[in-house]
Amino acid sequence: MKCQRCEKPATIHVTEITGPELDELHLCEDCGKLYLSQGEPTTEATALAHQFKLAEDSEELAALDQQVCDICGTSFYEFRHSGRLGCPHDYVCFEAELEPLIVNVHAATEHVGKRPKRGVNSSEQQVHLVRMRQDMKAAIDREDYETASALRDQIQKLEQQRKPS
Repeated sequence: MKCQRCEKPATIHVTEITGPELDELHLCEDCGKLYLSQGEPTTEATALAHQFKLAEDSEELAALDQQVCDICGTSFYEFRHSGRLGCPHDYVCFEAELEPLIVNVHAATEHVGKRPKRGVNSSEQQVHLVRMRQDMKAAIDREDYETASALRDQIQKLEQQRKPS
């Protein structure tokens, strides 16, 4: 195939999607470099718009990465890199970001199917346990061992109630 601008062999093939039509360009190396450095009028505007969109997306992502769950302290950045959430409250904290991911993976946001007959815990109970564990750690750091032991006993009692018989 020959270059559309000169008679050299075409080595660069560009396909632009402009609406419902595909525009194909077949260029030699020299014409391709010129095309990529200067750009066509429509391509240049598209490339500039694309660069602005990337900049906006990176700013939004940077702001989103700073968002932190007030219960467990897990940031959205940690979730993106580990793929794990810290507590059930993270589903509420990062709901807008997680919902499209969940729909993409599961095709729904509501659980459909079997549920365990025993040991079903509400997310509120789990959040309560997480808070109690944080309070216990804080009490230990303050060297308030009486409060820490009382919290430990309450946590153990709640966990015993959660276990199936």
